[in-house]
Amino acid sequence: MELNLKGKNAIVTGASRGLGEGIARVLAREGVNVLLNYAHEGSREKADGIVSALVSSSGIRAGSFRADVSKEEEVPPIFDEAEKVLGGAVTILINNAGICPHVNIVDSDFKSWKDCMATNVDSMFLMCREFLRRNIPRACGGRIINIASQAAFNGSKNGKTHYSASKGAVVSFGISLAKEAAKYNIFVNTVCPGMLLTELTAVTLTDEEAVKKYNQNLLLGRLEEVAEVGEMVAFLASDAASYSTGAVFDVTGGMMSR
Repeated sequence: MELNLKGKNAIVTGASRGLGEGIARVLAREGVNVLLNYAHEGSREKADGIVSALVSSSGIRAGSFRADVSKEEEVPPIFDEAEKVLGGAVTILINNAGICPHVNIVDSDFKSWKDCMATNVDSMFLMCREFLRRNIPRACGGRIINIASQAAFNGSKNGKTHYSASKGAVVSFGISLAKEAAKYNIFVNTVCPGMLLTELTAVTLTDEEAVKKYNQNLLLGRLEEVAEVGEMVAFLASDAASYSTGAVFDVTGGMMSR
């Protein structure tokens, strides 16, 4: 299948590790120039290392940029940097940045709730808004892929209600934004991964025995690889998905069965 992605420019948020890194690697393999966003100064070395690897292995243009995507004033500079480093307008946006606090509602303080919504929802709004503000006047179209979770539909029983609610917001936001943006040839879709073994989920899957036990409850008998989500993202960013917008894509190995 021809994806026709070579030479296009993308921003991936939360890309210094885990799923964001995996998505960036798949896009780079397909010839996409990528700017990796990360939030914390301590992630700089890791992000720069990923950039070097992507340039070396795929021959693309790539860069990294530290910014807190939940802060309004820090979002436009991400796009400025991307346009400078990648050499043109960004037509692919992957909103992946997220946190997952583990605390029951009865024990939670309000700050934990607000921090989760800021990182998982506010950042998506701000990044999408900036993408539209830049690309609509240019009439260059584009693809937005927001990363949600099976938890948006299945909820949580182990202290991840904040996270589940935030991912539900990601789903409904994407459906509505797709209706707003379609006339500008901007496609908006949502990807719901299942359980991935990343730094974010390591709190739950603490050892090999925990992973084995979890696998027994999965239809496919194994945890999901980040590259498997990346493949879906690449498809949705491509010309092959030319009639898909406002949709929610289940990449959960049967956890959602939607």
